[in-house]
Amino acid sequence: MKYSKEEIRKSMLLYAVTDRMWLKEGEKLTDVCKNVLEHGATFLQIREKDLDEGTFEQEAEELKGLCAQYHVPFVVNDSVEIAIDIDADGVHVGQSDIKGRDIRAMIGPDKILGISAGTVEEAQAAEKAGADYIGVGAVFGTSTKKNARNLSKEKLKEISSSVSIPVVAIGGINASNVEELSGCGVDGVAVVSAIFAAEDPGAATEHLKTLAAEMVSHE
Repeated sequence: MKYSKEEIRKSMLLYAVTDRMWLKEGEKLTDVCKNVLEHGATFLQIREKDLDEGTFEQEAEELKGLCAQYHVPFVVNDSVEIAIDIDADGVHVGQSDIKGRDIRAMIGPDKILGISAGTVEEAQAAEKAGADYIGVGAVFGTSTKKNARNLSKEKLKEISSSVSIPVVAIGGINASNVEELSGCGVDGVAVVSAIFAAEDPGAATEHLKTLAAEMVSHE
């Protein structure tokens, strides 16, 4: 499915990034994601660093079908090949992935391309490389990426205003700090543990979505 630029911007509001580390015994990632989508997640990225390729592809395929039911964009983290194989809505890559590779050409004009950025230069390079949106962080401390430096609100604002494409903030964002991002020019928040480590991921999603909408409305 092709999403318009406006649909992509709106879908940044509450961007859920999977992490199977938080699954309870006997729980399936697809079941948790279904709960999260039912409760209002607006975007889903599969990011599972410790899965073998075959299992990752199978889970990505299942999640793609699930997201289609909820009309929520679904992208694969890093693996352009798997994203193409399963015909995902798109792919999210890091800065190193766009050096020497034209990912936009690989995935075609209709797929969603998300690129991570931590500086104005990286954000502008991402936009030039054909990104539909930029993931900017880490805005607060994060447990999912070692060596992630915190970005100041000023820097986040500077990055957001340096590009014309949507910006989603990521890194240590939870219900207690999301409102601190008001006025930074971001279109939404990407969260991992604030949803997947929650006792009730569905309830956490609903609460975070309300807070994210308030934060964005104060832009």
